[in-house]
Amino acid sequence: MSINRVLSVAPMMDWTDRHCRYLHRLISSQTLLYTEMVTAPALIHGDADRLLAFNVAEHPVALQIGGSDPDQLATATRMGCDAGYDEVNINIGCPSDRVQSGRFGACLMQEPELVADCVSAMMDASTGAEITVKCRIGVDDQDPHQVLPKFIETVSARGIKSFAVHARKAWLQGLSPKQNRDVPPLDYDLVHQIKRDRPDLEIVINGGLQTFDAARKEIDAGLDGAMIGRVAYHNPMEILAHADALFGVDSPVKTPEQVIRGMFPYIQNHLDHGGRVNQITRHMLGLFAGQVGARIWKRTLSDQAHVAGAGVEVLETALNATLELQRRALAD
Repeated sequence: MSINRVLSVAPMMDWTDRHCRYLHRLISSQTLLYTEMVTAPALIHGDADRLLAFNVAEHPVALQIGGSDPDQLATATRMGCDAGYDEVNINIGCPSDRVQSGRFGACLMQEPELVADCVSAMMDASTGAEITVKCRIGVDDQDPHQVLPKFIETVSARGIKSFAVHARKAWLQGLSPKQNRDVPPLDYDLVHQIKRDRPDLEIVINGGLQTFDAARKEIDAGLDGAMIGRVAYHNPMEILAHADALFGVDSPVKTPEQVIRGMFPYIQNHLDHGGRVNQITRHMLGLFAGQVGARIWKRTLSDQAHVAGAGVEVLETALNATLELQRRALAD
């Protein structure tokens, strides 16, 4: 595999935008980062330059797209390749009503042959980016132990070598997207069985991983990688600060203060080009999660970053207040 997927941050709508990814890259130099999901029609007919924009520092970075029309997915793949993405991933996991009405996402677990046609078109269209699949273990009343192996077999027969598997079924009726992340039970054993049955494939596990050590445990048990979503967003230091070691890279572990100060030039450049500071700071609220001062850090940013004209000084204020609380705690 040209891309090391031992650890990745899952694609998350409204969260893993380019500012979030730049922040995560400062914490870990190696972790694979994913865009928010964007539909193939949105890329083809919408503001592609904005949707595909990323900073060169984000590499390795993957574009996730949704769709079920092979021709549209091929076009979107070419656009992603032209933009410089290292990977293009097709979403076969999102359970939202909007996704179902568009005939993509988790509902495609019921149509493995169509998914196979889609990935074939994407692979033919790619000019360098690796094509991968993110899927569920099944949907609704399907038996995952029958459905997932057949899905993997059908799709991998077209040449796909890497699957990120969210180890929960998706319920397309009766559960919200949020509930679909928590309510259906996890089945890690099935994902491990897939890897044992198909050692030729790269199998990355997703869903329910709450700590860096939990991710490492699944990898040590035989999987090729772990993909973490919400915890990596809400507590990025827990997941990403030591991540480079998984890649065999001896990188210095950064402190939240170093990460924050490392963001200053990026934030200032964003402001200089007409952006707002809270477009970036909203992704930084969890940098002190679980630490003394986390509350004042979040409160200061939340109260001040949205004010017209707010700049980098907001972060200085929040950081100084947080560090002062930490110094006091150490002195007591």
